[in-house]
Amino acid sequence: MAPKVLMVAEKPSIALSIASALSGGQMSSRRGSTEVHEFDGTFLGFSAQYKVTSVIGHVFSVDFPAAYQNWTATDPLDLFDAPIVKSESNPKAHICRHLSQEARGCGHLVLWLDCDREGENICFEVMECTGFHAKDGKRVYRARFSSVTEKDILKAMNNLVEPNKNEALAVDARQEIDLKVGVSFTRFQTSYFNGKYGNLDSRVISYGPCQTPTLGFCVQRHLQIITFKPEKFWKLHPYILHRGYELKLEWNRNRLFDSDVTEMFRNLIKEDGILKVIAISEKQESKSRPAGLNTVNLLKVASSALGFGPQLAMQLAERLYTQGFISYPRTESTAYPSSFDFRGTLRALDNNPEWQEYVQKLLADGYVKPRSGNDAGDHPPITPMRSATQEMLGHDAWKLYQYVCQHFLGTLSPDSKYTRVKIEFAVAGELFHCIGHRVTVKGFTSIMPWLAVSEKSLPQFAEGEKIEISRIEVDEGNTQPPDYLTESELISLMEKNGIGTDASIPVHINNICERNYVQCIDPDLCLPDIRSFIEQQITLVAKGQADHSLVVEHVIKQFKRKFSYFVKQIENMDALFEAEFSPLSDSGRLLSKCGKCLRYMRYISTQPSRLYCGTCEEIYYIPQKGTIKLYKELTCPLDNFELLIFSMPGPEGKSFPLCPYCYNSPPFEGIETLFGAAKTGSTVEPGKGAGMPCFLCPHPTCQHSMISQGVCACPECNGTLELDPVSAPKWRLYCNMCNCLVFLPEGAHRISTTRDHCPECDSTIIEVDFNKKTTPLKDGGTLHVGCVLCDELLHSLVVMKHGKSFSRHRGRGRGRGRGRRGGRGRGSRKQEDPKMSFHGF
Repeated sequence: MAPKVLMVAEKPSIALSIASALSGGQMSSRRGSTEVHEFDGTFLGFSAQYKVTSVIGHVFSVDFPAAYQNWTATDPLDLFDAPIVKSESNPKAHICRHLSQEARGCGHLVLWLDCDREGENICFEVMECTGFHAKDGKRVYRARFSSVTEKDILKAMNNLVEPNKNEALAVDARQEIDLKVGVSFTRFQTSYFNGKYGNLDSRVISYGPCQTPTLGFCVQRHLQIITFKPEKFWKLHPYILHRGYELKLEWNRNRLFDSDVTEMFRNLIKEDGILKVIAISEKQESKSRPAGLNTVNLLKVASSALGFGPQLAMQLAERLYTQGFISYPRTESTAYPSSFDFRGTLRALDNNPEWQEYVQKLLADGYVKPRSGNDAGDHPPITPMRSATQEMLGHDAWKLYQYVCQHFLGTLSPDSKYTRVKIEFAVAGELFHCIGHRVTVKGFTSIMPWLAVSEKSLPQFAEGEKIEISRIEVDEGNTQPPDYLTESELISLMEKNGIGTDASIPVHINNICERNYVQCIDPDLCLPDIRSFIEQQITLVAKGQADHSLVVEHVIKQFKRKFSYFVKQIENMDALFEAEFSPLSDSGRLLSKCGKCLRYMRYISTQPSRLYCGTCEEIYYIPQKGTIKLYKELTCPLDNFELLIFSMPGPEGKSFPLCPYCYNSPPFEGIETLFGAAKTGSTVEPGKGAGMPCFLCPHPTCQHSMISQGVCACPECNGTLELDPVSAPKWRLYCNMCNCLVFLPEGAHRISTTRDHCPECDSTIIEVDFNKKTTPLKDGGTLHVGCVLCDELLHSLVVMKHGKSFSRHRGRGRGRGRGRRGGRGRGSRKQEDPKMSFHGF
């Protein structure tokens, strides 16, 4: 029997490309967690059965054990010494199980992960899932490739190597450092500031060893701008008319900061009135063609010229790569390898009408050898691999692909050459000049016209010639502060200071755009030096020149000391916040009465949304991402707090009442365990006991509770369908657990629950007061009482669909309202009377 070879790629699309290239398209495919492609072929000279499949990025992610997940029970300082665990990044995908099953009976494993450190790390994750690292006689191979063209795939297959353990360990080191440092600072800052200020988004006040120094560049530029003091300046510009040209001359002094002195020079020049040509110089200059395109330069061009942020640019580039249109887009190199097939790549673009003529000229006249760039030892520069059109790619991807092609063609084109002409003048002892440009060879700017030198023609001058001044202008201006950093400039600063990698730079910039960071009280935490040092140490690990565990231990110790100092100095940061953000007492609008002091509480809409009682000095969190208003001035019978109605966005968003006090401190034992939800609606864990709206309340007599408003059990889960109290005229029921919605007869004047229950299914009987004009009752009556499940008329008028769910983070809970006897939810459907199920709708 032929031996079996398992091949694993990083993405399903790449697995398909590999299988198609190696099998010549003669393969069978079957579904698994990711697709598996099978075919027969030869491997290292012998017949073999191939299986090609993939992961979907990292198989595992690092986190703290469950014992360290509770924010209130764990001191953030303890996280620096806490163990870490690896668990499946996407448990629902079952990638680990999939790899283990596919590896059975296979004697060889070929890893086709992306050829960077992250890809190398995933190699060892795959080896762990397949068990190949622990079994004797089973070989592991690593394929190194820069594009998913058939040519590159076949070349990689003939040059298999071993996976690089050191590069994988470098990623392990970075993951552990970023987890421990980021989570400890983030938890402390967030817990300390959560809810303290009215206009501060304190859901997550995040710190990241890469992201915060990135923000530091922006803060530093912001401080330069706000502390900048403008100064007035003046410039002199004589004008001359010569041989049909009007020329504005530049002053060799450039500008002066004294208006009186400027005026003195103006008067002297005006009195003289005659300029003398004192020198004419011509210089041949050139503008160099670009070196190969690496990731950082691609991101800079995308941001400054194409209008794409780094995150979108990388998404588009990765898509073009997996579709086989460009080479691997994560590279630090700008130098092409000596074996690079330039002529073959040019031929691949020969049939594209966009630059067909230019490509054919390069092929016919001979292309220029590219400039020697930087060889980082990873991948070749980003290059086009096959021809494409805008219709094939779509607008955004086409713009990026078009630039990659133009840049590549530019690297093989001659330098641009031009003549620089400078005419120098003298008048009243002052010197002026004008400069002209005349392009002699367009070179690479023919295909990259935005880089072309602007031509400026000058008339003929003769040395010693005297010319009358036609007029003199004095330009007045102010010195300007630097502009805010563009994404392109920020990318350059990150690259220069070793912050992040070509793969992670877009992620860090995206994070500081999305999150509201703060300036830290320890400058080192914001400055790039510390992260640059970490990246250098991680690079040493990748090269096998430093021990992985020692590097992690050293860095964690340093940050632990800084954390302790940070905690001691947090009051200084509080003082900064007090100057920047408004106190709760001055924030928000008056909304509802506190049940304790009967004074009005303020509603603060800034995330996290909350109510603040200034008299009691207490904060009450409410559900997030919706609208809130007073509910008819009704009060909770348990604590006298005024009820609120919360409405989720969208036409199918739920609306439900809640008591602010009960929502934060559920009065019934076990409610927080069954139904508890993080009160900020985010990943923050603010403490025990949050998230009990009225639709989860088991109060036996309150008219707003689950017991009073619950109609029947939800057909989709273990929840209860309850009447939406403010949904008229489009009356409906919603599940207090999932996103199930049931639309009741539309246009009814009133629908309400009763105290009676259906004798057949124990659902709550509802009372419907139909509109006189649209009543479905045969006798023209309007009042009808019945069960939505068992009453034939009501059953025929209701419609079930899915809407927007009310999200809870800690478990789905159990339905507590009236419902079908003998079990609810999916597990009991086989025993249900069809008449008692919503599945017939």
